[in-house]
Amino acid sequence: MKQRIAILSLAVACAFAQQASTAPQPGAPASQPRIPSYKEVKYPPLPQVKIPEPTEAVLSNGMRVFLLEDHELPLISGLATIHTGNLFDPADKKGLSEVMADVMRSGGTKSKTGDQLDEELENVAASVESGMDETSASMSFSSLKESSDTVLSIFKDVLTSPEFRQDKIDLTLQQLRSSIARRNDNAGSIPDRELAAILYGRDTPYGWQMEYSDLAHIKRDDLIAFYRRYYFPKNIILAVYGDFKTAEMKEKLDKLFADWTVEQAAVSAFPQVTAKPAPGLYFAEKDDVTQTFFSIGELGGTLRDPDYAALEVASHILGQGFSSRLVSEIRTRLGYAYSVAAVWSANYNHPGTFRIVGSTKSMSTVDTVQAVQKELEKIRTTEVTEQELKEAKDGVLNAFVFNFDSPAKTLDRLMRYEYFGYPRDFLLQYQKAIAAVTRADVLRVAKKHFIPENLAIVAVGNPKDFGKALSTLGKVNTIDLTIPEPKQESAPSSAGSKARGKALLERAAQAIGGADKLAAIKDSTQTLELALDPGMKIKQTTRYIPPNIFRQEQEIPPIGKIVAFTDGQTGWTATPQGVQNMTGDFLKQAQGELSRQWERLILSDDANAVSETVVQISEPGGQVATLEIDAATGLPNSVRYRQGPSDVVESFADWRDAGGGIKMPFKLTIQQDGRKLGEATVSGYQFNTGLKADDLSKKP
Repeated sequence: MKQRIAILSLAVACAFAQQASTAPQPGAPASQPRIPSYKEVKYPPLPQVKIPEPTEAVLSNGMRVFLLEDHELPLISGLATIHTGNLFDPADKKGLSEVMADVMRSGGTKSKTGDQLDEELENVAASVESGMDETSASMSFSSLKESSDTVLSIFKDVLTSPEFRQDKIDLTLQQLRSSIARRNDNAGSIPDRELAAILYGRDTPYGWQMEYSDLAHIKRDDLIAFYRRYYFPKNIILAVYGDFKTAEMKEKLDKLFADWTVEQAAVSAFPQVTAKPAPGLYFAEKDDVTQTFFSIGELGGTLRDPDYAALEVASHILGQGFSSRLVSEIRTRLGYAYSVAAVWSANYNHPGTFRIVGSTKSMSTVDTVQAVQKELEKIRTTEVTEQELKEAKDGVLNAFVFNFDSPAKTLDRLMRYEYFGYPRDFLLQYQKAIAAVTRADVLRVAKKHFIPENLAIVAVGNPKDFGKALSTLGKVNTIDLTIPEPKQESAPSSAGSKARGKALLERAAQAIGGADKLAAIKDSTQTLELALDPGMKIKQTTRYIPPNIFRQEQEIPPIGKIVAFTDGQTGWTATPQGVQNMTGDFLKQAQGELSRQWERLILSDDANAVSETVVQISEPGGQVATLEIDAATGLPNSVRYRQGPSDVVESFADWRDAGGGIKMPFKLTIQQDGRKLGEATVSGYQFNTGLKADDLSKKP
């Protein structure tokens, strides 16, 4: 408080001194003090950044460590960088490294589960995390100084003895399947994704993308094999920074990792980028958007490129900030787009990309691309102004200090340079190179690297709303955004297995009441209450006319009533927001519901026995439903099927007479990807009540 009072007193004194110096003297005319223009304000040059020098050591097991003391706060953190990456994923198991890194942490260690580790770390306000990137993997920790020994021990256990528990593998795989299912939901992310695939090649590790089929191939043994190949002491650089004494920390780490002496052959280099320019116009149709999203680009270079500094300045002038050329022209003057930017994205060890990205009103799609092309031509043919050059260089240099605003950033950057073989003062060299860029340099690198004939143009939008046909720009190559459906594995089929499958279904039909009674059902109605976790209850009525008329009504508080109808080929859904046609995944889901109605399921003539009690039944579209029959009663215990990316199991209980001598289950439990989703209690079944297809197809 005394310090604050002193500061305030000093401010008041200065104010009075300034007032006295500018006050008119006796007899002199009163005048207002002159306020200088902001253009007259002179700033001193930025001070030279001093990079802290970490202490480097090699532990007895061969692991390299970098130690950087920082006593400002009682915190200790660390980051292990492992020489691996998703570029090493097998071609038929894309995503393997990501699954491995995720479950390495969530699956816990041999002595503790991931959930137990979570609780222990939360109790001491600490964290241990694992990650996987394109060209590196990481394992990090953060803790208070007082609990650092405990956290370091957990960090060591996760790094050296992960358990890869199956339940966490299943959870991660399901999360990745969900991400595949949603990958086209955000239209703004599609152009960059597709541009990368075009520039690097869809069949290379730099351009391919994960599919359901890849995840289906990933097993626990694959995770263990990947971990063992790449996670060993001599393949790791560990950086630790915080409130410690260097000599003590080095000794502590040496003792901690002394028993981890795994040896492996040196890791090979990452695959080379072999792609060549892939110019052209590529378009993905998406009819649920009101804008066109675009990404225009070509392959770029690395951070070692002698032209990198000039290219960074050129990209700033072209499309970084509100005063850049693209923003000034396309957003401000023409009003075509809210966002547009240009960036030269260099990588450490392989070519990056040059991209111009943005979005525009659908009506101005072609005009926007032409405006971009015009600005590219201008920066390639005429020198930029001195003002543009100054503002761009100042923008880069003024942001330079944020590379060193924390010890973590400083050490992480030095680690990156060490990992990729860059000099430790690379950033200072880059700073000097930026300061030396001239107008002639910008023109030279723009001519050399911004090559119009190499550009690939990727657009995503609704062509019905375009003001001009996209073909105005040239030949249009179509991008198919369809997500390949996950395939459900079918058991080997033979005449014998089909005969046994038919016998299993005949036994189930007899247990339910007889095949003749099931075949005699002309219509059915089921009413139930579905309790979903957590705490939601849904009232549901399903009406069915064999073989293809299906209507389901649900009362979902607080949403209201939802109705779905299908005739097997088309359908619609009605919600409080209105009625819309059933397409895509919704239609497939409805068709699946049709195929799993008891009358069709049990009377199927395309069955294949998997075991003495399990039979697979073919569904439309190549999917299968797997029915498990109770060995004692002959009644179905459960049915397993795919719904989108999810594995769903419905279990049946409380079988009793539902009317007309037909038994039906009055209790159902639903699991999705191994987790309980909810329970249903059936209040009743009705058969042959005279339902009419015209009535069921009526829209609300």
